[in-house]
Amino acid sequence: MATLADPAFADSDVPIVPRGEDFFARLAIAMAVVVVAGFSMQLAMGRSTFASPLRVHVHAVLFMGWVAIFLLQSRLGTKGPIALHRKLGWLALGWMAAMLAAAMTVIVAMTRDGHVPFFFAPQHFLLADPATLLGFAGLTIAAVIRRRQTDWHARLHASGMAMLTGPAFGRLLPMPLLAPWAFEAAGAGSALFLIAGMIRDKRRSGSVHRAWWIGIATLAASLIGARALAVTPLGSAIYQAAVAGYPGQTVPGLEYPPPPGTPLRTGR
Repeated sequence: MATLADPAFADSDVPIVPRGEDFFARLAIAMAVVVVAGFSMQLAMGRSTFASPLRVHVHAVLFMGWVAIFLLQSRLGTKGPIALHRKLGWLALGWMAAMLAAAMTVIVAMTRDGHVPFFFAPQHFLLADPATLLGFAGLTIAAVIRRRQTDWHARLHASGMAMLTGPAFGRLLPMPLLAPWAFEAAGAGSALFLIAGMIRDKRRSGSVHRAWWIGIATLAASLIGARALAVTPLGSAIYQAAVAGYPGQTVPGLEYPPPPGTPLRTGR
């Protein structure tokens, strides 16, 4: 998705690449590596299984597909052809809608079945994951709106992708040891990519582009907002409405479930 911060790029069919400019491509690769590493470790340690329900596999294909799209768009945006970059960008919006639907299906199903990882309070989990998805969608849509301002476009897309790396960090970090702040710890991992962008801007131009601050603010709002909402009567009402009539209704929303007696399996 990311393109270069070159004003000439907005109205050209051939990307104009400043000499030595490869930061956004490298950032995209770094984020992809984290995602692949996190979920590969999950499989290698037996914490995920191909016997998971179909909804989990659909979710996995869509989100890994987005990583591939992001890498391809980063390449097209810097090397061209830019016409293909633009066409794929519009198709990617439809892909994103499918991602959000698949993710919400898995999140709600896990909560209803009482299979939320034991280092998350179920009520917080039900609110925090959608908050992250909304942040990702908002930043991505903003990047599309600002597609002719390539400095904004590149950074907003990178910020949106960074929001999606939280679950991968959650599979690389010792999450049980980080409770009750496990979700925030994973979010701090995502922030590293935004901080890298800020440092790069500061070194190159002496100032930090406002898009990075918007990315940081969006990430912080999703983490703080979900945490705050989870302990309110509204948060409880949302949780009770989601689990009513399902096994999860017997699970206290703000209590941490006990560790499972069998190997942890996520995404059930």
